[in-house]
Amino acid sequence: MTTLIVLGVLVLLLVVVIGYVIMIYNGLVRLKNEADKSWSNIDVLLKQRFDELPKLIKVCEGYMKHEKATLEAVIKARSMVGQARSEKEQLDAQNMLTDTLKSLFAVTEQYPDLKADTAFRSLGNRISELEDQIADRRELFNEYITIYNIRIAQFPDVLVASKFNFTARDLWEIQPEHRADVDVSFDHS
Repeated sequence: MTTLIVLGVLVLLLVVVIGYVIMIYNGLVRLKNEADKSWSNIDVLLKQRFDELPKLIKVCEGYMKHEKATLEAVIKARSMVGQARSEKEQLDAQNMLTDTLKSLFAVTEQYPDLKADTAFRSLGNRISELEDQIADRRELFNEYITIYNIRIAQFPDVLVASKFNFTARDLWEIQPEHRADVDVSFDHS
């Protein structure tokens, strides 16, 4: 009789442990998928911005004869985005593109005809809206990544995470040089 009780307790304990491991595993899977989904949501907006940029550049080229370097920087950054493969490369390329867009919009301030152009205003507003949405989604992405990274590092979740190869993910961070103000030169000499 006592062996039956001990066996029953051991089976119950085993069921509880297995249930707890399953609960941890499912929670980690959910967080990983939420982070992936938030990255995909950012990706949709980044693709829209990527597709809008050639139109904006084309409008700007007619007005900004002296700002070839700024336009080339935007084109180069857009090209880097297209070539980025890993999540880290994507993050870096997108940060560079955001910086070059800030420079482009800062430089356009000295071109009243360009600022008055309806196509430029429309495209500029569209890209600004996309930038705001991207910033919001980056914040959400970082929130999911932070929660996920904390969970896979905490005990007892770390035991399940290491067993099932859940690894830490990078936050969306900008490079220190991207935190600096945009340097705009109005010298056309």
